[in-house]
Amino acid sequence: MAAQVREFRLPDLGEGLTGAEIVRWMVEVGDTVAVDQPVVEVETAKAMVEVPCPYGGVVTERFGAEGAEVPVGAPLLAVAAGAEATAGADEADGGGGGGDGGDAGNVAEAGNAGDAGDSAGRDEGSGNVLVGYGTAGAPARRRRVRPGEPVSVAGAPERHGVPARVNGRVADAERAEGPVPVISPLVRRLARRNGLDLRELPGSGPDGLILRADVEYALRAAAAQGRTAVPRGEPDGRGALTGRDRTVPEGIQGIQGIQGIQGIQGATGGGDGAAGVRVPLKGVRGAVADKLTRSRREIPDATVWVDADATGLTRARTAMNAAGGPKISLLALLARICTAALARFPELNATVDTQAREIVRFDRVHLGFAAQTDRGLVVPVVRDAHTRDAESLTAECARLTEAARAGTLAPADVTGSTFTLNNYGVYGVDGSTPILNHPEAAMLGVGRIAAKPWVHEGELAVRQVVQLSLTFDHRVCDGGTAGGFLRYVADCVEQPAVLLRTL
Repeated sequence: MAAQVREFRLPDLGEGLTGAEIVRWMVEVGDTVAVDQPVVEVETAKAMVEVPCPYGGVVTERFGAEGAEVPVGAPLLAVAAGAEATAGADEADGGGGGGDGGDAGNVAEAGNAGDAGDSAGRDEGSGNVLVGYGTAGAPARRRRVRPGEPVSVAGAPERHGVPARVNGRVADAERAEGPVPVISPLVRRLARRNGLDLRELPGSGPDGLILRADVEYALRAAAAQGRTAVPRGEPDGRGALTGRDRTVPEGIQGIQGIQGIQGIQGATGGGDGAAGVRVPLKGVRGAVADKLTRSRREIPDATVWVDADATGLTRARTAMNAAGGPKISLLALLARICTAALARFPELNATVDTQAREIVRFDRVHLGFAAQTDRGLVVPVVRDAHTRDAESLTAECARLTEAARAGTLAPADVTGSTFTLNNYGVYGVDGSTPILNHPEAAMLGVGRIAAKPWVHEGELAVRQVVQLSLTFDHRVCDGGTAGGFLRYVADCVEQPAVLLRTL
């Protein structure tokens, strides 16, 4: 049986991740790889990740050098599998880019499980859960269309009398009858909820792959113009028009205006010819910038704060650690207080589904906590924090913090949080007004614990005082609920025995 060449494309490594940087290749051209063998280490906006290949065979080609940025859906490896794969590795390498015939190099398309091929080739399934590479059998065989190759567009939708085009060529007629190449299920859901037909949408990704930016651009344009057709010209990777018709609908002038200003500033630099250092907004730093900007733009947040006497909490921690056994961290005690408060005020363990116009309240607490690393600020997530005691919370927070600083957090370790605890007091500051960790509805901020004059039992005394602040999404609750939550947290800090009522 002739060797079958498969392209392994960068999968969707987590919610909101659109690409990754190649840090280290773990295989060379000519190496034989097994199913689910890690082949490349990449750095996403969330963490360092070893990516396993869902195919077994001989590596015939690598796409991208170390240090290169690769978008989700772009090719990583070409792997030849079959009876002649090991004997003809060099020959397979020559066909890694798609073979010498139109059907020789059947490839896996991101957003569709498996790889096009015959039944023998479909037997090899990956045990890893990678978006676009599931464990199920492959779909029906499909033909890969090369750039520039003329194809039939019978039945394909047209916009303004112009056939749908992908990356400068007429779209594959398969889109009119078969699955549409989409970067992730999230994009399909977004289109479905807004009644958008993906078959009418040009994709700006590799081989016409439809990205989230393409869908969001179409929705913005439809809202601004009062119709569902996409304006003439194709959106690029950022959702901007690339055709001749560059008329910007009113509804998106703000977003593209910002991009335009940034482009002008980048071209001209500072005033009076002043030079400066340019720091690329990518990786963790870029992800933080994007998330905070989105949070400020979409969430109507408000902040309440209160000073609390933390002398009782610090004494309780000292007594617990003096009793022997594993040491209990202050962060763990604050996390335990948060989970108890969320049990009493579940409105804050929530998010807002803007598409459905619904508040979603979670029945489990996945607690995120801010951790500063050399790569920037990350938010590891303690799963099911509401089921853990102080000792378990201490151990899990320590494990995640160490992994964050080493850059070995898995995508699952930094996604899915429902509430965030931000202990900025470790930086020696008293207070802050945090920006919410989108799409969460609340974040508790904790300042430094410092000796201050305090009226205690009717007398002035020196006590250990801390400022607590709660930033919350005003759509999920009113100030009374937020104030009640924060007051309960303060009561637990001042009198840790209050926690016994909720255990």
